[in-house]
Amino acid sequence: MQPHTTDSGIAIERTYPPLAPDFAHEQPAQFPFTRGIHADMYRSQLWTMRQYAGFSTAEASNERYRYLLSQGTTGLSVAFDLPTQIGYDSDHDLAEGEVGKVGVAIDSLHDIEALFDGIALQNVTTSMTINATGFVLLSLYVALARRQGADLSRLSGTIQNDILKEYAARGTYIYPPKPSMRIITDIFAWCSAELPKWNTISISGYHIREAGSTAVQELAFTLANGKAYLQAAQGVGLDINVFAKRLSFFFNAHNHFFEEIAKFRAARRIWAKLTQSLGATDPRAQMLRFHTQTGGSTLTAQQPLNNITRVSLQALAAVLGGTQSLHTNGYDEALSLPTEEAARIALRTQQIIAHESGAIDSVDPLAGSYFIETLTNQIEEAAWVYIEKIDAMGGSVRAIEAGYMQNEISRAAYEYQRGIEKNEKIIVGVNKFGIAQDHKPDILRIDDSIRQVQIEKLRALRQSRQPETVARCLAAVEQCAKDSLI
Repeated sequence: MQPHTTDSGIAIERTYPPLAPDFAHEQPAQFPFTRGIHADMYRSQLWTMRQYAGFSTAEASNERYRYLLSQGTTGLSVAFDLPTQIGYDSDHDLAEGEVGKVGVAIDSLHDIEALFDGIALQNVTTSMTINATGFVLLSLYVALARRQGADLSRLSGTIQNDILKEYAARGTYIYPPKPSMRIITDIFAWCSAELPKWNTISISGYHIREAGSTAVQELAFTLANGKAYLQAAQGVGLDINVFAKRLSFFFNAHNHFFEEIAKFRAARRIWAKLTQSLGATDPRAQMLRFHTQTGGSTLTAQQPLNNITRVSLQALAAVLGGTQSLHTNGYDEALSLPTEEAARIALRTQQIIAHESGAIDSVDPLAGSYFIETLTNQIEEAAWVYIEKIDAMGGSVRAIEAGYMQNEISRAAYEYQRGIEKNEKIIVGVNKFGIAQDHKPDILRIDDSIRQVQIEKLRALRQSRQPETVARCLAAVEQCAKDSLI
């Protein structure tokens, strides 16, 4: 029998004795917000059901968005293809083979218009998973909102805009860390004045976890990155009590049910203390608000219908942990982008939790559990050890430049995979309980013809423009960029 531990290696005792009542005084919506940021939580308002979607062309993705909205989705979440994420048009040589594959291809304002055709931007919240080119996609979104006659002060949504996790875990960066941080603080400042309801960054632990980190590492590295963004914004004179209210987080809901719940509770507590230490006095600037996505890396290509159960448990952990918004993965996503059926089942999973399970009836229903409270404390303590080590290195930027976070994530990923291969960690249908013949569902295929469609759109766009006007505008942008560095 293997020792009982969480995925972060925290030992799980057979039973837990009563704790000293150090948590008994904590209440929802009160510092340090362990029990949630709202007094009534889901009793008064459900989390946003924000299904992550985007593939092929803008027109095809628009059809999926309209379908999801008709089925009860309450917010949009846009997935972009890799060329869009790293700043290449679809006709660039390096875009070949990737156009429309892991998200929607966006090359121009015309594509944004098609993506949101028939959708009033003022009436929906839109999350855009975009980082290095986040400012470009936000500009296009704002331009479309203006064409629709929207009141920008009422426009709400999020751009991920988290470049630090790209260096540590994901790789879709363009510029070095320090210039990238300058772009991010400029976005903070512009949105504070022009888009007061817009979340200017979604600090992502999701991709850190997908790269193989433990739950503790996900929490620690994400909040250390958050601290770096706070300090960068303060360094250019922004008021933490203003801009910190528009920061949000993006976490992974992984397989260990109880560790994930405790992780979310510990995250709020640590962030409240971090923001307070940096001068935040407004409670709303101390609150950690977060979106959750169920763990993509936990999905299996073997016996894919088992993924419905995995996603259900992960989604329930996110709800019991107090998420503000949630995406549930399709059961077929280890094989392809989700089909319409898989996306519908994923959404229905959230709706069943919301309306049938009773999970929403009590605020922080697991509070007071000796196990949950102990685990919350242990995760917090372990995360602080990492955060303090990163501080001693000079902060997240220095830690990333030194390769520290990357090495820690790689080590954890190796240990996790080794546990699976040695059968110390059971993955149902993979290293135990397999079947001789495994039925494969129909999958959504995106073929390379999509690139040619986008190339034709670009050709028509360029032919319709006035070259002299384009050259003049690009020169003006270049000059503004140079002037800002003086």
